[in-house]
Amino acid sequence: MKVVLTTLNAKYIHSSLALRYLKAYCKAICDIKIKEFSINNGLLDVLSDIYAEKPEVLGLACYIWNIEMTLQLTRLIKKVLPNTIIILGGPEVSYDAQEIMKKQSEIDYIVQGEGEETFFQLLSALQEKSSPVIPNIISRVGNTIITEAGTGIVENLDTIPFPYHDEDILELKDKIIYYESSRGCPFSCQYCLSSVTKGVRFLSLERVFSDLRFFIKHNVRQVKFVDRTFNARKAHYLPLLKFIAEQDCQTNFHFEIAADILDDEVLALLQHMPQGRVQFEIGVQSTNKSTLAQIQRSNNWPIIVRNVEQILSYRNIHVHLDLIVGLPEESYERFGQSFNDVYSLKPHMLQIGFLKLLKGSGIRQKVQEHQYIYMDSAPYQVLGNRCLSYGEIRKLHLLEEVFNQIYNSSKFDKALSYFIKLHGGDAFKFYDDLTDYWESRELHVVAHSSKSLYKYMLEFCQAHYPADCAACEELLRFDILIGEKGAIKPEFLNWNEMKWNEQTTEFWRNEKLVQKYIPDFKFTTWRDLKKKYHIEVFSFDLPGFIATGEFLTKQKITPILFIFGAEYTTCRTIDMSDFGMENENAAL
Repeated sequence: MKVVLTTLNAKYIHSSLALRYLKAYCKAICDIKIKEFSINNGLLDVLSDIYAEKPEVLGLACYIWNIEMTLQLTRLIKKVLPNTIIILGGPEVSYDAQEIMKKQSEIDYIVQGEGEETFFQLLSALQEKSSPVIPNIISRVGNTIITEAGTGIVENLDTIPFPYHDEDILELKDKIIYYESSRGCPFSCQYCLSSVTKGVRFLSLERVFSDLRFFIKHNVRQVKFVDRTFNARKAHYLPLLKFIAEQDCQTNFHFEIAADILDDEVLALLQHMPQGRVQFEIGVQSTNKSTLAQIQRSNNWPIIVRNVEQILSYRNIHVHLDLIVGLPEESYERFGQSFNDVYSLKPHMLQIGFLKLLKGSGIRQKVQEHQYIYMDSAPYQVLGNRCLSYGEIRKLHLLEEVFNQIYNSSKFDKALSYFIKLHGGDAFKFYDDLTDYWESRELHVVAHSSKSLYKYMLEFCQAHYPADCAACEELLRFDILIGEKGAIKPEFLNWNEMKWNEQTTEFWRNEKLVQKYIPDFKFTTWRDLKKKYHIEVFSFDLPGFIATGEFLTKQKITPILFIFGAEYTTCRTIDMSDFGMENENAAL
């Protein structure tokens, strides 16, 4: 029996852990081939590839990002491969399977819940050509739809084989590799499907250690854990963090965690975690107490602040915080406060997500209470509620786009704190006004180069802070050199290479002097030097600003040496006497 498993991933770089689990679990009874596509592939191209396989059984994994296209695909498959048995599974078909079967006559079976054991039993029955009467299966017998109830969960996760093999690493070298060490979640957040399944189940530590050694052996760039709350049980996650910290490897491990249940022992371990070894995604979602009560989420905000600030102070772990737009009892203004609360922590990334009323979620049962309007089809995104109009949600969508390009791009690392200070210290108001500027110029409908982004920010500053434009320009020049490694130097900024050319040239000619700032420096060619280094002279006290956030001495000539490394740029302030100028307040 020829079985093909397929799905339409949201992006090319994504991969399907679910399909690999099913293949690994069922390999004893038949050969299974995995075919992965993305929603950006043409529907007819996907159909053509599946037709070429001529599967007897075709399984499709269904999610909010692919369900509409998947159902179109199943109709086409049945037209060209009428004898192929079509099986659907995944969260998007687990909660209204009966309705889907009634509407989509081409579907033969739907697997509800976790699929490994159920799919194995179904394939065994199909292999033996017997009538499958299996828990968690919705089946079509003639014109009758039959439902067999069951829990839909795998109690012992260790019974599921490790889903990756040597050949998978080559196949997935340009994609994200997903992994899980647990299923379920200890919390009951009403917008999340993890709240539907009670309790948390864990793989044994010995099993996880073995699995992680496989990734490390193959020098996998990143392993993204899909555990809903990785740090749900200390006896499970702390040994794993210790194991990861002790490895000699380049692999990065991504975890979703709850920051307020970390304790001092864990924080002490994290302080000594190798640079870049782990990264954390922390879902704050809101800081509004009434909102959190409505979604049955408990955030200990003071502890979150303490622990996130502590982790960020170590400077070895990437921290990603999340907010959700459209939660109950959170107006536009109150979302702004949640935004400011989280923004004040200065995470490496702040993701603004938008509430989706998922099938089976608790919040979907309260549509009338909160006067939700939302998309009838996937992804069921909220369009408004009693506290937030569609116009306001639309504005926040635009703000999210601007925010991703300005803050999450890390292009304006030093400048932003100054701009927001000039904006009265209200970060949300700053991005709100920047979004108005963006929309007024219709910048939201076109793509932007790095150079154009710096230009827009300069123009915004000129319009909003005319008295402070000189300092804004200085900070933009600094950020460009740090972020772009000298690759671009936009002509609209006041670059001063020619003005200080004599001092710069003399500095580079004195190899011994240069070694004071770059110990291993050896002059090769001027061309090579310009690719690796740059000296920019600022007329403000940039080092003082970077250290304190204040221009302690505004008018102060400051030569700064930028060293462009493969990973990041470093900079060092050159003494005025080494730069051929004794008077630091000489002609500006």
